[in-house]
Amino acid sequence: MITASLWLAALGPLALLLAFLLPATLRGVTPKAMNRIAGATSLATLAVALVIVVAVCRNGQMRTLPIEAWGVGVAVYLDAVSATMFCLVAFIGVIVMRYSATYMDGDPRQVLFVRLLCLTLSAVLMLAIAGNLFEFAVFFWATAMGLHRLLIFYPERPAAIFAARKKYFISRIGDLSLIVAIVLLYRAFGSLDYATLFAQADVLRLKGEMMPGVSFAVLCLVIAALLKSAQFPSHGWLIEVMETPTPVSALLHAGIINAGGFLVVRFADLVSLSLPSMHVLALIGGFTALFGSVVMLTQTSIKVQLTYSTVAQMGFMMLECGLGAFSAAMLHILAHSFYKAHAFLSSGSVIDIYRTSFTPSPGGKPHPLRLIFSIGGVLAVTLIFSIVTGYTITAQPGVFTLAAVLLLSLMHLVANGIDERPNAYVVIRVLIMAVLVAGAYFALQYGSDIVLAAALPKTQPLRGVFGVLVVVAVVGSYAAVTFLQGSVPKRQAEARWQAFYAHVNNGFYVNTWANRLVLRYWSGAPPAPASKRPSLSLRAGA
Repeated sequence: MITASLWLAALGPLALLLAFLLPATLRGVTPKAMNRIAGATSLATLAVALVIVVAVCRNGQMRTLPIEAWGVGVAVYLDAVSATMFCLVAFIGVIVMRYSATYMDGDPRQVLFVRLLCLTLSAVLMLAIAGNLFEFAVFFWATAMGLHRLLIFYPERPAAIFAARKKYFISRIGDLSLIVAIVLLYRAFGSLDYATLFAQADVLRLKGEMMPGVSFAVLCLVIAALLKSAQFPSHGWLIEVMETPTPVSALLHAGIINAGGFLVVRFADLVSLSLPSMHVLALIGGFTALFGSVVMLTQTSIKVQLTYSTVAQMGFMMLECGLGAFSAAMLHILAHSFYKAHAFLSSGSVIDIYRTSFTPSPGGKPHPLRLIFSIGGVLAVTLIFSIVTGYTITAQPGVFTLAAVLLLSLMHLVANGIDERPNAYVVIRVLIMAVLVAGAYFALQYGSDIVLAAALPKTQPLRGVFGVLVVVAVVGSYAAVTFLQGSVPKRQAEARWQAFYAHVNNGFYVNTWANRLVLRYWSGAPPAPASKRPSLSLRAGA
């Protein structure tokens, strides 16, 4: 009975798909009616998501018998990971739908826009509850295609078309990597069903063996995830999608971009078997996180800052996965999605908030020794909490690394508290805040481990010298960036720092080189003016 009722989980995505298809068969659908349909279906989907969460809490992991032929087909797989992702996307979907009703009001193609949102949301939701790798790949592709249509919603904007072309090319490479992984895993295990794949992974883990074909398949999965989540050097398209409507940016940065991280977490049982693949995740993720964080500091556009922040956060997720902290990566997905959706949807109010909250600088100048002392104090707090909670650098390297980076973000607050004009009251408050943040972070990690314990492999300890080097490199580099961030303003008049600032502001020109490649091999004709565009087949009433 439970197995049969699991198909009800697909009702939410199917309702959104129906909302996309229904207006195509009707004429004269008004924007108000379309918004009501989309709003009702998104709310119904959120209700389904809450039922799924309750069911998983009561019954644990559940799955339907697959409807398949030759090892591929359709199934529903529910556990803590899929239920969490499904509920997250459903909630973000409700917010984005409600926001877009006002944001797109008066646009002549508003009905089409809402329909495309429904289609894309449906694909992401089905991706979350897919029961086999073939089904996952289909919705992985469908998500990319739905996003592509949203990115080119205004075809008269050349920048939007250009960004969509880069995204399209990168996505197809990711799709090819995923197809190769599917073929290799099917040849190795004879099935693409999640339950079979995870059971076979447990057998290989117990035996301490790794088949070459499976190892290469895992590497292909990792490549697909890295490309999907805009990791360096494939991040350029994400910076250039600001020409799309703001609801698309919110949905992209808060939901769709997480598909890469979700892929790694979903197949963590397989990924954790391949140490080379974990190293690739840690190296590329760590460098992307550092790159995005540094470039973000130099941007003056609010949305571009948020975009580089997304690049950095995706890098952190991959770094956590590469260090074996899969539950921490899932928690990161949740936290980043809520924060980034709010940040994009409220970005238009940031200037007003800044103007009303601006206060002049107290005039203190940071001293290098105070900065070093503050960095040392923050890292000491991290070390103490990690020892007390058991999340040590050897047992939980991913959790420890992210904790150190998180608390380093408080360093300037600590430095200001002990800088010129020191005040005991301010110093004590700052230190208490650092302790509270550290305590909250480790408490959330502990809760995440408990909730996701049955769905994910155990957190991997440090394995070999490479893991130690990665942790030291990440923490050391962020400590250095934090120090420079506090000391460079005193030297901003120097020519060498101005030159360095210009290079960083342009992202070290990586995206410029990518643009030249696209213009060389896919320049295309300029988009037609809006008045001369052919009608789109997806237009309401077509």
